[in-house]
Amino acid sequence: MKEFSISSKEAGQRMDKYLFKVLNQASKGFVYKMLRKKNIVLNDKKATGQEVLKAEDQIKIYLSDETFAKFASALVETPEAASKVSAASETGKTAAKTTAVRHPKIQIVYEDDDILILNKPVGMLSQKAEKTDYSANELVIDYLLESGQLTRAELRTFHPSICNRLDRNTSGLLIAGKTMHGLQEMAKALKSRSMQKYYRCLVAGQITEDAHLKGYLVKDHKTNKVSIQSKETKDASYIETAYHPVQTYGNTTLLEVHLITGRSHQIRAHLASIGHPILGDGKYGDPAKNKKLREACGIRSQLLHAYHMEFPGGTVVTAPEPGTFQKAEQWALHTAPTENNRKKR
Repeated sequence: MKEFSISSKEAGQRMDKYLFKVLNQASKGFVYKMLRKKNIVLNDKKATGQEVLKAEDQIKIYLSDETFAKFASALVETPEAASKVSAASETGKTAAKTTAVRHPKIQIVYEDDDILILNKPVGMLSQKAEKTDYSANELVIDYLLESGQLTRAELRTFHPSICNRLDRNTSGLLIAGKTMHGLQEMAKALKSRSMQKYYRCLVAGQITEDAHLKGYLVKDHKTNKVSIQSKETKDASYIETAYHPVQTYGNTTLLEVHLITGRSHQIRAHLASIGHPILGDGKYGDPAKNKKLREACGIRSQLLHAYHMEFPGGTVVTAPEPGTFQKAEQWALHTAPTENNRKKR
């Protein structure tokens, strides 16, 4: 018999989802059969698997050691397995020394018992695309392991995860759920749009008035590029983007953008569609202006930053723009037609 006590991190998920992680080599049919036969019980009572687990719930699995080992290979710890893990760890350490791979230090701007919010740097994926990628998701897990807030054993049945996404070359605020409750609450806030998200970006052209843009976004999955249109068509998603000019530098404007709907590449494509592409944006931007910016400042990524979040309960989180913004602003100011074009609002 194997017994599992539900931690506060794992609480909130359905019992069958939890069991699929424990018995990760078993079919779903086998798991439900064991539930029906009371070979798996919850708090010593028959369960269907639909129950939502609470902290300190007890799950007992009445299977032989051989059967459990067959269906839960990832959880079985034998001396041989421990030896392999140790050897792999040493190999990984040696490889890391050889290749001198260094991951960035996590920049946490807010943390409580259920979530943390980090300031993601340019160049880092929110979640891995390939097995070898090191994304913000892995950065969060490493931080929780190193700080003692998470154990390797807990990773078997619960994985902390990034809740929202930013493009690789967009910096700024990323939310991660440290517990199942945190993940669920953030998913609700994002879906209901009760959480307000604001971005800062430097765009081509002079903008002096606030605006609220509406339209429809269509994504081309082959090119991973989107287009904006004024009328709804098949496969089009409705979008809303509002902005406020913070400061102008001749023919460049620092905007604060309120992302009302959150679609792939929405801000980048929406601003480009009205003739104000984001500086440094290789996909939707102005190639000539991007080249000048790159040659003068060495900036090779879009100047878009997830700057500010306001949560339903009143919590407000802000991450200042990275240094590339100040560098680009100085360049824009010095290349402006006249010094009198700078305007602060």
